[in-house]
Amino acid sequence: MSKTGGCLCGQVRYEATTAPLMSGVCHCKNCQKQAGTAFSTLAAFQKSDVDFVGELALYQDSDTDTGNTVNRYFCGQCGSPIYSEVPGQPGMAFIKAGTLDDTDDFVAMFHCWSSKKQNWVELSPDVPAFPENPQM
Repeated sequence: MSKTGGCLCGQVRYEATTAPLMSGVCHCKNCQKQAGTAFSTLAAFQKSDVDFVGELALYQDSDTDTGNTVNRYFCGQCGSPIYSEVPGQPGMAFIKAGTLDDTDDFVAMFHCWSSKKQNWVELSPDVPAFPENPQM
């Protein structure tokens, strides 16, 4: 089951050859700023299972609550965020779920950094919420 997606202008495209290993929603302030909204929806893949086409730009986000640098890849043309890499999970690509061509089957397995969520965002009691990063 492959998953495809890309940026707003079409310069960056990707294909994941497997289903996501996990999916979640991050409410940290850096994801809010990077996404320009209340949270970031993420689908995690082994990076080796994703083929990227097009030129990605990189922002190394070192001003994080954990103190770890998050590599945030985006389209340098239109600015669409594509995926992030975090040091605690090497080899993983956390693809921004909004860039998937088909989001119909996206279901969040958890919420992280719920302690930083916007006050108007209501979380379902059926989905685990972690005040910071879950230990995976």
